[in-house]
Amino acid sequence: MRKRLAAPIAALALLAAACGSSSSSSSTSKSPVTAGTAISATSSGEVAGGVVIATRDVPGLGVVLVNGQGRTLYTFALDKARKVTCLTACASAWPPLFISAGQKPTTSGKVKAGLVATDPDPSGGHVVTYAGWPLYLYVADPTAGTAYGQSISMAGGLWYAISPNGKVITAKAAVGAGTSTSGGGGH
Repeated sequence: MRKRLAAPIAALALLAAACGSSSSSSSTSKSPVTAGTAISATSSGEVAGGVVIATRDVPGLGVVLVNGQGRTLYTFALDKARKVTCLTACASAWPPLFISAGQKPTTSGKVKAGLVATDPDPSGGHVVTYAGWPLYLYVADPTAGTAYGQSISMAGGLWYAISPNGKVITAKAAVGAGTSTSGGGGH
């Protein structure tokens, strides 16, 4: 049990430390994370290749959107399916799913390509959206298929996985929700 809780506790400590620093500084850096980038607090820059949006069956949640590495993608309730609002300290724990200018995300599994788009990020660059919701990763998800960020309140709002039909999933997941795949898009 201690091992399963270590990653979420570390991410909370990271966020608490980041929140303690000044977020009004325009020099605060964010860590862009793309589908091919390992999730870590020190991720920086974009990687070559495209962004993949796929699906995976997560116990307790059903089929959810994941990135190309099978990591759960989340929505932030404060975004209200309109624009990125998780910036600076928030983005260090919840990195937006960035995409390079001119690229289009690749879809697989049960993803509906017509619901995939991009929006400008207020900090610069573009973020992948689904049904209007900007998509984020959670640094405390230790492996593909986990959903430690599901239904938690952090950075002033609630975080939820999203289904292939574009609906936000508000159910609570089992701690560390499993690693089964669905729709050919998971890993």
